[in-house]
Amino acid sequence: MAMILCNTLYSSSPFLSPLTSIRTKPSRFSKRLTVQAQFQSMDDQDSLLRQKFMDFPYVSPTRRHLMADLMSTLEDRLHSQLLPCTLPHDVRNFKNPNGSAEASLHIRSGDQSSPIDFVIGSWIHCKIPTGVSLNITSISAFLNSSTNAPNFVVELIQSSPTSLVLILDLPHRKDLVLHPDYLKTYYQDTGLDTHRQSLLKLPEIKPYVSPSLFVRSAFSPTASMLKIDAEEEEKLEEILRDHVSPAAKQVLEVWLERCAREEEGEKRVVGEVERLELGRRDKSFRRKSIEEDLDLQFPRLFGDEVSSRVIHAIKEAFGVL
Repeated sequence: MAMILCNTLYSSSPFLSPLTSIRTKPSRFSKRLTVQAQFQSMDDQDSLLRQKFMDFPYVSPTRRHLMADLMSTLEDRLHSQLLPCTLPHDVRNFKNPNGSAEASLHIRSGDQSSPIDFVIGSWIHCKIPTGVSLNITSISAFLNSSTNAPNFVVELIQSSPTSLVLILDLPHRKDLVLHPDYLKTYYQDTGLDTHRQSLLKLPEIKPYVSPSLFVRSAFSPTASMLKIDAEEEEKLEEILRDHVSPAAKQVLEVWLERCAREEEGEKRVVGEVERLELGRRDKSFRRKSIEEDLDLQFPRLFGDEVSSRVIHAIKEAFGVL
């Protein structure tokens, strides 16, 4: 599919048509136009693939607006610190052979001088044999070992029109028992637990317990890991709009202000030993996440060939090849 899209853009470029019909030796000017046309074609395709990702299709308008707003906020606020997405086109959007599963992936690495390691967003849509559609939308932002501040994650997993699972957190990167000041700085002083408490006051929302011990150990004590069950789709939309959306935006704001952008006077110095330990911990977490999730689920959803290509690109971006 990506190759078809690429060929369509290449052949329809306004610069290419007249150039490809010239059979004489091209001038320096025509060569420059050809290069410009090729870059224009690639830029057009990149734009289409990004729009495909940002559209968050297959989900409700409220959820689509929330995810697009969160991703736009991340990219706008971190603009100078992020590099362009360099994933292959057939990794940025891909399907399984029979078209029953489709996904989009968007990864932007941080600049070398930035504390941002990378930002990743994705959506997955698949039709389960029972006739139910599964839709997963997620956004995560990872910091590198120049800081020990928490990361950011928001994920919505929906397999019914009236229910979904929400995961919203700033996952810790240090032992909270050994480092109570870390707990105070990033979780107590920021009031992160108030969002989880407020959401749990709604009768439609209950705690969600992941079957994976690894997943449960990776999140903070203030994590909103919740199951939302509504009687009607309209009620679920209302909860997403009036309660989940404000909470997600406020948690992201805390991360942007307190974790991704520490003031010079508040910057927490990370020594060489801690930096190495953070690097090992981050890599271990990412590698284990891929093993517990993608390595198991992607071949079932997308087949061996597609999943192998996509997982390889993700591992490369995660630095765990």
